[in-house]
Amino acid sequence: MEPDSLMGPRDPAACGEPVPGSAPRLGPRGASGSGPPSDVISRIGGTPLLRLSRVGRDLPRGVELWAKAEHFNPGGSVKDRAALAMVRSALADGRLPPGKTLLDASSGNTGIAYALLGALWGFPVEIILPKNASMERQRRILAYGARIRFSSPLEGTDGAQRLAKELAKDHPDRYFYPDQYNNPCNVMAHYRTTGPEIWRDSAGLVTHFVAGVGTGGTITGVGRYLKERRPEIRVTGVVPDSPLHGIEGLKHLETSLRPGILDDRYIDDWSRVSTDEAQRMTLRLAREEGLFVGTSSGAAVHAALKLGAGLEMGVLVTLLPDGGDRYLGEQYWNDGDR
Repeated sequence: MEPDSLMGPRDPAACGEPVPGSAPRLGPRGASGSGPPSDVISRIGGTPLLRLSRVGRDLPRGVELWAKAEHFNPGGSVKDRAALAMVRSALADGRLPPGKTLLDASSGNTGIAYALLGALWGFPVEIILPKNASMERQRRILAYGARIRFSSPLEGTDGAQRLAKELAKDHPDRYFYPDQYNNPCNVMAHYRTTGPEIWRDSAGLVTHFVAGVGTGGTITGVGRYLKERRPEIRVTGVVPDSPLHGIEGLKHLETSLRPGILDDRYIDDWSRVSTDEAQRMTLRLAREEGLFVGTSSGAAVHAALKLGAGLEMGVLVTLLPDGGDRYLGEQYWNDGDR
């Protein structure tokens, strides 16, 4: 995939950048460039970069570990950024006109973000979820007034993608299908917001970026931005070590549909993490850092610590994709021996 096609057209409206006359019409403030200070949309982005001093206490003296806490977004995850860019783009160019339903596949977080935006801006939303998606995710989507349609629990998000694509093809007048796994605005959201925030808040000292890979939007967008600032910055992609895993939101790339927006040119290394390693670190983040986050966050921090242990100097930044509220049904929270 060529760089220009990856990042999308240069017209700012193409990925939801505010332009005169675009819809919805919002004010000038916010990390995403929208909304007055009191508007929910203005709270998307601008999440804190936090020093992980306790879980990182055994790192070499010259190594620091920081985490971008994306559960501070109003929808509770990093996916608020991508959903906002994809929806604003579709509203601006007429692909999501009044009465049309936004339809997409999700493991939960992007579905929640779409549902939030649908509630705010008045368009209907239908989310395809694997049948085994957590009840917490399902209830939050329903709370915003969106509809859920289930796909096979045995096929994960791949099955949800296939069903969403089929429905969109069969009912083009009913549905707008943004296709988050192949939408360049997903990448552009992170190129325009997450990457610049990490660069700014680390004072340009970041040497390594470590992030989980689901759609590939975060790591591709942030990776490209950081490498344009300083090419020697190293980017590590975090994936499950097995096709049968319990790290929701991350893809085992060898056995899954490969996201079209994932670009390996901005990824230097890969780190494979087991479900048990991710869960153990998730508990540590809650008990040692006071960060109640999801299992994919534990996977990312585990990978960052493993990387940092082999360095003499460095400022490592990882990303915590979502909060622990949507994982409350997991049994590992009760395991006092971990």
